[in-house]
Amino acid sequence: MILEFQKFFHDVYLKKKHAHENNYCKYDNQGLAAFTSSLYLAGLVASFVASPVTRDYGRRASIICGGISFLLGAALNAAAANLAMLLTGRILLGVGIGFGNQAVPLYLSEMAPTHLRGGLNMMFQLATTLGIFTANMINYGTQKLETWGWRLSLGLAAAPALMMTVGGILLPETPNSLIERGKKVEGRRVLEKIRGTKEVNAEYQDMVDASELANSIKHPFRNILERRNRPQLVMAIFMPMFQILTGINSILFYAPVLFQSMGFKGDASLYSSAMTGAVLASSTLISIATVDKLGRRALLISGGIQMITCQVIVSIILGLKFGPNQELSKSFSILVVVVICLFVLAFGWSWGPLGWTVPSEIFPLETRSAGQSITVAVNLFFTFVIAQIFLTLLCSFKFGIFLFFAGWVTIMTIFVYFFLPETKGVPIEEMILLWRKHWFWKRIMPVVEETNNQQSIST
Repeated sequence: MILEFQKFFHDVYLKKKHAHENNYCKYDNQGLAAFTSSLYLAGLVASFVASPVTRDYGRRASIICGGISFLLGAALNAAAANLAMLLTGRILLGVGIGFGNQAVPLYLSEMAPTHLRGGLNMMFQLATTLGIFTANMINYGTQKLETWGWRLSLGLAAAPALMMTVGGILLPETPNSLIERGKKVEGRRVLEKIRGTKEVNAEYQDMVDASELANSIKHPFRNILERRNRPQLVMAIFMPMFQILTGINSILFYAPVLFQSMGFKGDASLYSSAMTGAVLASSTLISIATVDKLGRRALLISGGIQMITCQVIVSIILGLKFGPNQELSKSFSILVVVVICLFVLAFGWSWGPLGWTVPSEIFPLETRSAGQSITVAVNLFFTFVIAQIFLTLLCSFKFGIFLFFAGWVTIMTIFVYFFLPETKGVPIEEMILLWRKHWFWKRIMPVVEETNNQQSIST
């Protein structure tokens, strides 16, 4: 495997051999960063392509397209003979992520009953975190398989891609999408089936009214810029942006690099990153169990406070005990991993799942697909940026990288406290009423006379 690493990332291999010169900078290489971040840039572009597909052909169509693209990307990566093939395969994986992230949260929000919407929507994040943990364990298990272990690791991405594709084929379309596309009889049949009762007149009529308005909107991306959609647009931009600026992706995706920089050896670094993946997956269960009881705001604010505390502690430890030609002692290394796990735990019950849940449930039907595309695009754009510059930031900021992210978590926690209304238990088609009652957003929304029709539809 070392020989393959030299072949694809020769400069990184040479720099790693001189690790003693600067512990923070030994992995700072734009080729390695480009390989990591190319996936997110491809996903960003794909999310906008997915929007009209999701709206005009249904949520299932985008899920299937994403699964097929992911299958192709996994196959190409497993068979890669050069860096160009690796990058092409990773771009196809990005396309799959763009389509999947655009459609799956919408699918879950529209299929779930109101009182369970938060928890069921978070199954998306649970699946994501379980995937991260599984990937870490696969990397740990295949690292000793010389020459072909990494190919097995990358090729196994085809397994969840196949599940995604088959699932998209077998699962029913959402009633919202069916009704929006004129299939009202089928939409009502699906609604009755998933609710387990034929007493769905009120919910069905809300969907019909919302679909009539949605079908009158020919340019949803233009419509989303109107004043009455301003609060939702702000959330669609800031929630995914803040989710990435917690620094979680940097910790998870570069965990082996990060831990090796702090003095862990090869096996230990992979083991530590696998542990953080397990913590992230298990912490999502906390969110699923509590989000529809405690609400979105309580989880976001409490998680933010814990993340700030953990990042400051790690920064202090690294600032005092880790520097040029100096590695952490075993006891401090263990302490850093524990605190990072506490950070991941807080993210897993707060910004991890809710960064997707909140944007997916606040848009009216006519702008829902466009709004989700913006959410996915912003998320992937900032993931791309952070992935591209993280190794450089680590080299430049050193231990201050954790203070950098702690500052952003502070800002986003304040943002949630003042600007995000509680969406717990509110039907999707009535979300607009929240913004009219909010102390700040009611000043932004157009006057009531301009939107009587919208309110009647929502109620």
